[in-house]
Amino acid sequence: MATLYPLSLYSQGSQPVTVAPPARLLIKAGEIATAKVKFQLASGYHTNSNTPSDEYLIPLRLTWEAAPLEVVGIEYPKPHLEKYSFSEKPLSVFTGDFEVATRLKAAASVPRGPRLLKGKLRYQACTTSMCLAPKTIPVEVPLDVR
Repeated sequence: MATLYPLSLYSQGSQPVTVAPPARLLIKAGEIATAKVKFQLASGYHTNSNTPSDEYLIPLRLTWEAAPLEVVGIEYPKPHLEKYSFSEKPLSVFTGDFEVATRLKAAASVPRGPRLLKGKLRYQACTTSMCLAPKTIPVEVPLDVR
């Protein structure tokens, strides 16, 4: 019965991973700034980290559209190694709330003013007894180029 609760909760429209509204990113043309996006993982769920323990596991990935800024690098949090009954070795996972930081560069020629940086988070949420289908959710960061 306990293993049906998360599945039941999910089927009612709730998402296992949600995005907290990010702060507006202020960036000067020609400079680099860091956008921090916080994700909340529902209780009872985990996702594989961006560096999963096995090749066949689906990694968590944050990607961004090419414009209006250039991605310089993405920093994921340090994953936890968790042992689950269905795996012989510990898995590299994220649980609870976690933050992903993206370093972005604004070209000197980027038009000034407000913009919206659009991206996607791809993940697969699992419980200790089952995994949901992989999912991709939108991520948006308001920004102001000065």
